[in-house]
Amino acid sequence: RQRAFPPNWGARAAFLALAVYAAYAFAQLDITAGRLAVGMGEAGRFLGRMWPPNFTRWELLLEGLLESLQIAVIASALGILLALPLGLMAARNLAPWPLAMVTRGFIAFCRSLHYVIVAILFVKAIGFGALAGVAALTIASMGFIAKLFAEAIEEISMKQVEAIRATGAGLGAVLVYGVLPQVASRFVGFSLYQLDSNLRNSTLVGIVGAGGIGGTLFAAFKRFDYDFVAA
Repeated sequence: RQRAFPPNWGARAAFLALAVYAAYAFAQLDITAGRLAVGMGEAGRFLGRMWPPNFTRWELLLEGLLESLQIAVIASALGILLALPLGLMAARNLAPWPLAMVTRGFIAFCRSLHYVIVAILFVKAIGFGALAGVAALTIASMGFIAKLFAEAIEEISMKQVEAIRATGAGLGAVLVYGVLPQVASRFVGFSLYQLDSNLRNSTLVGIVGAGGIGGTLFAAFKRFDYDFVAA
C-alpha cells in the first residue's frame, strides 16, 4: 500500500549532514564544556565587579548619550534624503533598465559594507569624532532604506501612475500623486526602523572612535573601570 506520509530521506540526510558539520565545527573552534565552565566562573566575577553601577561621572554619560542621539538623528535624516532618489532610480517599473541596474549595484555595494568597517575607514580618513560616525551610519541608512523603498515602489499599482500620465502630467506630478501616496506609510515605517537601528549602532561606531557614548564605554573597559561600564 502507498504510505500517506512517506519518509523524506533527502531532508533526513540534510539534517544528518548539518549535525555532523556542527560537531566538526565545535571541535575546530575548541568549544568544550571545560572552557564554558571556566568562562561562567569568570563571568560571575566580572559581573560582581560591575555591581553597583557608578554614576559619579554622570556628566560623561550624559554627554556621550546626547552625542550618540545626535549622530543617530543626523545620519538617519541624511540617509533617508539620499535614499529617496536612489529608491526611485532603482525601481524597475519606473526607471529605465540600465539606470535601475546601475543604481541597484550601488545600493548593493553600500549594503555589503558593515557600518563598523565603514566607520573605521572614515576615522582613518577624517579623524576621530562624531563626523566619522555620521558619515558611516549615513551610508548604512542610505543602502538599507533605498533597497526597501525600491522594492515598495515595484509593488505599487501602475493604474494610478498611468492615469496621472494620461492627463499630461510631468514626472514630478506622477511621483507626487501617483507613486508616493501608495508607499508613504511603508516609507515612514522604514524610516522609523532605521532611526531605531541607528540609535543602537551609534554606540558601536563610537567604540572605534566615531563619537558617541561608545567611546566612553570603550575607555572604561580599557581602564578596567567596570562599575562605570555598568552605569
